[in-house]
Amino acid sequence: MATTSPHGSEPPRKGLSYWWSILLGIVFAALGLVLAAGGVWLVALGGSWYYVCAGAGLLISGILLFGVNIGGFWVYLLTWIGTLIWAFWEVGADLWPLVPRVVAPTVLLIALIFALPALRRRRQAGVLAGFAAVMAAAFVLTPAPRAMAQVATIAEEPQDTAQEPTAPDAAPAEAAPETPAADTPAANTATPETDTEANAETTETSEPAADTEAPDTASDAATETPPVSLEERQTARPQASREAQRPLESGPDWPAYGATESATRYSPLSQITAENVGELEEAWRINTGDMPAGDTEGKYSPENTPIKVGNSLFMCTAMNIMLSLDPATGREKWRYDPQVSPDAIPYGATCRGVTYYADPNAEPDALCAARVVQGTLDARLIAVDAETGQLCPEFGQEGMVDLNEGIGETVPGWYAISSPPVLVRGVLVTGAQVKDGQAENAPSGVVRGYDAVTGELVWAWDMGAPDRTGAPAEGEVYTRGTPNMWTIAATDEELGFVYLPMGNSSVDYYGGNREEFENEYSTSLVAIDATTGEVAWHFQTVHYDVWDYDLGSQPTLIDMPDGTRAVILPSKQGQIYVLNAETGESLFPVEEREVPTTGGVEDGNYSPTQPYSGYASLAKPRLEEKDMWGMSPIDQLWCRIQFRRANYKGEYTPPSADRPWIQYPGYNGGSDWGSIAVDPERGILIANYNDMPNFNQLIPRDKADEMGLRPINEGGNPPAAEGAGDPQAGSPYAINVNAGWRLGFTGMLCKEPPYGWIRGIDLATGETLWDHPLGSAVNNGPFGIPSMLPMTIGTPNNGGPIITAGGVAFVAATTDNRFRAFDVETGEELWQTELPGGGQTTPITYEADGRQFVVIAPGGHHFMETPVSDAVIAYALPQQ
Repeated sequence: MATTSPHGSEPPRKGLSYWWSILLGIVFAALGLVLAAGGVWLVALGGSWYYVCAGAGLLISGILLFGVNIGGFWVYLLTWIGTLIWAFWEVGADLWPLVPRVVAPTVLLIALIFALPALRRRRQAGVLAGFAAVMAAAFVLTPAPRAMAQVATIAEEPQDTAQEPTAPDAAPAEAAPETPAADTPAANTATPETDTEANAETTETSEPAADTEAPDTASDAATETPPVSLEERQTARPQASREAQRPLESGPDWPAYGATESATRYSPLSQITAENVGELEEAWRINTGDMPAGDTEGKYSPENTPIKVGNSLFMCTAMNIMLSLDPATGREKWRYDPQVSPDAIPYGATCRGVTYYADPNAEPDALCAARVVQGTLDARLIAVDAETGQLCPEFGQEGMVDLNEGIGETVPGWYAISSPPVLVRGVLVTGAQVKDGQAENAPSGVVRGYDAVTGELVWAWDMGAPDRTGAPAEGEVYTRGTPNMWTIAATDEELGFVYLPMGNSSVDYYGGNREEFENEYSTSLVAIDATTGEVAWHFQTVHYDVWDYDLGSQPTLIDMPDGTRAVILPSKQGQIYVLNAETGESLFPVEEREVPTTGGVEDGNYSPTQPYSGYASLAKPRLEEKDMWGMSPIDQLWCRIQFRRANYKGEYTPPSADRPWIQYPGYNGGSDWGSIAVDPERGILIANYNDMPNFNQLIPRDKADEMGLRPINEGGNPPAAEGAGDPQAGSPYAINVNAGWRLGFTGMLCKEPPYGWIRGIDLATGETLWDHPLGSAVNNGPFGIPSMLPMTIGTPNNGGPIITAGGVAFVAATTDNRFRAFDVETGEELWQTELPGGGQTTPITYEADGRQFVVIAPGGHHFMETPVSDAVIAYALPQQ
């Protein structure tokens, strides 16, 4: 006769499922406690009730499961059903937002099914089932339609404003300049300047040529051909002409970083079309040999885009090694190594490109009649002969110009050149990268023009000395700490203008000590007459910028459909401005929109309005609590709590010290240095862009000192993301930036995907033609582990697009290490291939031996956490 328990049920057999039930009971109860406790915190902050209810359901289920009671299953099943209802109510059927809401709970349900054989009913089951039903009803009826509606209402209301913290006595701030609303510059009209203001083998991987040795000194170059004597080839010649010259055009060539100095990133080649691009195959591949080692480990971000002129492909590597390649085969012709020291690396080892110049007054066979010029990480401008790689002896001092002259106090890594100079009217124009966030007393942001033949200084634009257009007098220096131009300019040869996308002052997140001229020109596009160095006009995209929204994108010069010569300017905020290239006036309405001005450390200084473009905007709607993400309900809950704790009033939320503030979009854009591409024939603009916030907090000076945050000139320079513990010496606050707002434990972002997009825009009207997430989840996942999911998620991306007359746009840029081709008119993906390194660069296209090639140098990127590579790869259609 069978033995029964006092409650009328058979005793469980203590097999595997029995112990599995107990284990699940412990896990469920622990998870329930965490969710319930965190949920109470979130509710207290005005957030969703879901986590309290779900936590209670998990806790009760866990207790019952620990007692091997079937009621635990039913309670959890009802909790899971409530979770589904809430999840779909909050975010609909969007896949990626559903992941942290339903995947982990569903995995727990599946795990629970394996415990069913051991679960037994008790006499109390009826009571427990009734209780569970009540719980489920409360769960479904309260959190979903009521509590979440309350959350939505709260999200629409302005958050409380924290009191402004007092600057610490240890480092008092100077009096902040008053910024009355009436003095805010109008954004729809550029500010004109008055005279008084002016101042390998095919298909095989080939290593570097065996007979090419690294030079022993910076003045040597290893070449394939014997050096040519100066007596044989050098001829005396005057400075470069200041008359307008016919600019080099794209087509068979790609003669400048942006295809041409107008930077359209467009090629009229049409051999590769939307119909046949799927047949692309690798034509050749070479390896430069420049890979990180020793002191350069973890610092490479080459971002290099080659150029092609005639029968040569010119490029530079992360450490400024210049190479010339055969464009049809990849065979190395020559290389020049300037021997840059690793300590010169600022934030990353970057060389975005080189510049080609052919002297119209030189004899064709003269040494350096055609030359290649680059700026280096150790702040030199170097010119070499395009045919041999020999230094141009008449350029500066034996081929080099020292850009540290007139800069004043600096140390290696503080003042560097990472972008190619641009060429207009025989003048090479260059800015410099000044390592962000170090000190107010930083090297100057001066922009200088040098004669392309002699290397002599033609002019210097120092905004702090508008009456001086040359070098400072002996014993003086260019104005310290001013906004700089670290990215690539664009030029118009006919107008003789160079267009400078300016950055911010040397301290990005505090403006109380800035001079009036810094506030006038920071984060502005400045048009300079390249023959005189005088300012023609400027257009500001952010007033009183304390968000590091410097202009990173190269401007694009284009003739609009109505014939107006225009300059297109993308921004990190996602605003795209279209300006008259001659006057700077906006061709589309620009609204000065009211923005938050309270809750920060400089209340009273912030501009009450900011300029919003009426042409096109890549910006997404304001963040809400439901936009928070993670890999599970727990880290999503934590992100929701942080969202509620933070200071966030929408775009341009003032920086705060008493609590973190959310900056959305973050400093990676919107658009960054990859910029845009324009198809003038189809009238389509293509932009790939980011959609990620930053999570920032100012650090009072006394606390920053306790943390040991010191500027680079005092021995501080930790390898970290930009803004992550920057000292901002001289100001009352240091800064800590969580770029992308990542969770420290999993590395996941707190905002839901997509994080990267690509968009087609009607050039004439600014209307969106198509807009798609860019990048797959295959190489992305928690803890840095690739998910291997070949599903589009929209990854962070850096690097620009190009367009061909064949109707194809090419772009890499994403963190899934893929190179893609899209239909320009529809945005449909037509082709993709895997790269050996991160594609954080911009490709090019050209013709050689009657064949159209698409070339990319996927060097990887330390900040983007993609693999580093020294490969240069060419793709083409199969040979007939």
